[in-house]
Amino acid sequence: MKIKNILITGSLCFLTLFSCTDIEENVYDKYPAEDFYGTPEGADIALASVYAQIPGEFVRDGASGVGYAGADNGWYDMNCMSSDEQVIPHRNTGDWQMDFARLHKHEWLPTDFIIGNTWNWLYKSIFNANLAVDLLQKANADASKIAEAKTLRAFFYYLLIDDFGDVPFYTDNNITVDKIPQSSRKEVYDFIVKELTENVELLSGTRGGNYYGRFNKWAGYTLLAKVYLNAEVYTGTPKWNEALTACNKVADGGFTLHSGATDASNPLGSKYYELFGDVLPEDETILPIYATLDIVSRNVYAVRSLYGAHAQALFGFSGWNGTIVPKDFFLKYDANDVRRKQFLFGEQPGGFNYTLDVASLDNPGADPQAGVRNVKFYPVAPRTGGGASNDFPIFRYADVILMMAECNARLGNAAAAKPFIDQIRQRAGLNALDHNPTLDDIYNERGFELNWEGHRRQDMIRFNKFLLANEFRPESPAFRKLFPIPTSALDANRGLKQNPGY
Repeated sequence: MKIKNILITGSLCFLTLFSCTDIEENVYDKYPAEDFYGTPEGADIALASVYAQIPGEFVRDGASGVGYAGADNGWYDMNCMSSDEQVIPHRNTGDWQMDFARLHKHEWLPTDFIIGNTWNWLYKSIFNANLAVDLLQKANADASKIAEAKTLRAFFYYLLIDDFGDVPFYTDNNITVDKIPQSSRKEVYDFIVKELTENVELLSGTRGGNYYGRFNKWAGYTLLAKVYLNAEVYTGTPKWNEALTACNKVADGGFTLHSGATDASNPLGSKYYELFGDVLPEDETILPIYATLDIVSRNVYAVRSLYGAHAQALFGFSGWNGTIVPKDFFLKYDANDVRRKQFLFGEQPGGFNYTLDVASLDNPGADPQAGVRNVKFYPVAPRTGGGASNDFPIFRYADVILMMAECNARLGNAAAAKPFIDQIRQRAGLNALDHNPTLDDIYNERGFELNWEGHRRQDMIRFNKFLLANEFRPESPAFRKLFPIPTSALDANRGLKQNPGY
């Protein structure tokens, strides 16, 4: 069993610390909170309560669809299935709820389960981050730990404005839900930038070890780069130079691309896929989610994709026959691309056949073996029919390299962008481009490299591709670039204004 960092132990300590039901006992008579959270151990426990929100889980504290990635019905599904890279169709055998197909067809509603789950998860995470900031500041904790808590809070607010636009904003938990004011997307963007620019240099520069899965300086600068990269979407004013500067700071961390060499021992034949396995390689991984099945999180993405009997033949347990890759997305890959090996289509061992064409997403639904499948996260042990223990990359250096290419191209220097694109292509076994990259080249390369990692919807919006028609729907109206504020949130806070179009 793998135990990677002190935050796992810290999470358990945090739960123990706050699960006491004997109201007569006051542990702080012996150890004042101001002293406890000022210690390295106490500071890590305060942070653990925030980090514990990031790994995906089916149910946590009675809430469904929680976490960034790893399970069903949460942030990952809302953002990935509304893009062109994946969808779970309703099957004509009656399997799978319609929510996923409606996300892909851009037909979601403010009452949808997944949208409400994502909103609730993000605000619970912000509440925990506010609490951690407060505890650490009152205890005069180490500046790097306070900076870490503030960076985590900025991360959750970044996810909120990316999805929902103008959102309720607060940094002090001494307020009731119905009184939280709604701030503009730009106001929250300005807060995020201020928090990050004031705190990133205070973060630890340590890579790996106890900082595997934590915001160190390099993850902080990657987050700042992401925020600047999308500044024009959030505020109307581009920040390409600022994004490039933040990317260059990440490059100072000594990251490199992981090997893409052939590896007969890897199920997909290449060392490239170590980036999506267990204990993600530190040369390229900047911020991972730690997962061990039934201990901390899980990763359902391969088992959720494969047809039941096919997964049984490959892994020894049944698959869920869920997620597919739309044909148009799959067909863009070059036949020689190492990254194409993650996709399973056509005849499979054991007599299974995944067809390229999917006749219907919802009515009557797809045939059981319709659709290309994806095993990018080829299951690692411990693994069962409930998922696997693959860690998940939130940020990795390939993304930063592609951001540097994009910033240079948008600043009018396509020649400077070319070496960045070529690095990614050549690692994938492809030739360098025979021309300076266009924005479409960069957009496509981001899709090839980062598929199923949670970036595609944001990329599609930034490159003005999100609203375009596809094989399952016509062109979407502009209001679909934002998700609606959930009906439950509007009911709880009458001062909130719904996003236009809903």
